Amino acid sequence: MARRGSYAKGIAKRGEILTTALELVAQQGFRRTSIKDIADAVGLTQAGLLHYFDSKDELWVEILRRRDEIDLAQDWHASDPAALLAAIVRHNTEVPGLVQMFVNLSAAAATDPEHPAHEYFRERYERNRREFTSDFRQMQENGRLRADVDPEHLASVLLAISDGMQIQWLYDPTRDMAEHVELVARLAIAQAVPSD
Repeated sequence: MARRGSYAKGIAKRGEILTTALELVAQQGFRRTSIKDIADAVGLTQAGLLHYFDSKDELWVEILRRRDEIDLAQDWHASDPAALLAAIVRHNTEVPGLVQMFVNLSAAAATDPEHPAHEYFRERYERNRREFTSDFRQMQENGRLRADVDPEHLASVLLAISDGMQIQWLYDPTRDMAEHVELVARLAIAQAVPSD
């Protein structure tokens, strides 16, 4: 019985660490948030904090996973995948540290197949492409997506625009990331036009 209670406490503490780390990175920025900052905020030593994760890099990956869980649980009031992506990107302007973290890991460190974040990003892109492609195919069948647009290509392009605009936004916060996602979507998404 004690082991089960200890296990539950470990899961709860890990959850607390991830929630706190997510808030710190969002507020302070990825580069300005240290393991020490997170450990201090949850009442642990750095070694104690890393007891809950295989490495510092695994902690960063788990923070991104937690962010994804929170984003997916939101009701974004989106009518299609492009509107959903635009809503999430628009929200990202409120959490610049998380955008910085995502860009730093996805565009650099995680491209190495040996990096702990590599599999996370590979699976994330694959899942998002698959889900968006399925939704775009449905839209095409309903006459809401141009027939000459490949749904899988559109999904890939919108993800690329989203990620690319996040990089540009980090350099120039006046850039409207969501507006660019919506622009490409408008070029592809068409309402059914009644024939004369």
